[in-house]
Amino acid sequence: MTYCVGLLLNEGMVLLSDTRTNAGLDNISTYRKMFTFQDEGERVIVILTAGSLSVTQTTIAQLHDAIDDPDATPDTSIMLAPTMLKVAQIVGEKLSQVRAEIDHKLSVSQGASASMIVAGQRKGGGMRLFLIYPEGNFIEATEDTPFLQIGEHKYGKPILDRVVKPSTSLEDGQKAVLLSMDSTVRSNLSVGMPLDLAVVEKDALRITTKRRIEAGDPAFRAMSEAWSTALREGFAKIPI
Repeated sequence: MTYCVGLLLNEGMVLLSDTRTNAGLDNISTYRKMFTFQDEGERVIVILTAGSLSVTQTTIAQLHDAIDDPDATPDTSIMLAPTMLKVAQIVGEKLSQVRAEIDHKLSVSQGASASMIVAGQRKGGGMRLFLIYPEGNFIEATEDTPFLQIGEHKYGKPILDRVVKPSTSLEDGQKAVLLSMDSTVRSNLSVGMPLDLAVVEKDALRITTKRRIEAGDPAFRAMSEAWSTALREGFAKIPI
């Protein structure tokens, strides 16, 4: 499994993914779950993936092939699509197609499931954040729900519900997703380091911050310890 989260804030977008993949307790591997596509000054797209590696890696590979195709059109390439909505439609259609093909090969109904978060902005358009379901349909982040999660999301959701609003700063947004991930890593062995963090500032049309956080990272460890201390102290102060 994995855990990925994306925030849609007034100042920009914050995206975080882990890299752990489990095929059993004794078979743990590291695979990147964050993929970036950008034409600086024109558009930036970030895709986060969760679920079957065979589905997500094939989908990403075919999206790259469509971009490189000399006959690519706005209906086939996410780098030519006229809107972020069209980008989400292209990704959704490709994910659904790949999933169906792999399910057919495995001869198992819905045996290879996957989901994705697609975030981005094109020149002249607004920032948009979508959650793509295995069937290819999707939902979009709104002012009422300015974050989306895929994978093992339940452990990291409470802090996002309490803290994240569209007005949240990019700095606090990064803090929120990292603490959300810390809660998930602590509670679920199928989610683990290293982590990939990306920030896209509004109208920058490029990745403005990109960071790989390795196991033992001193800044992440200090944040985790400070959060644990704050929770213990807050708990102790609450009356019965």
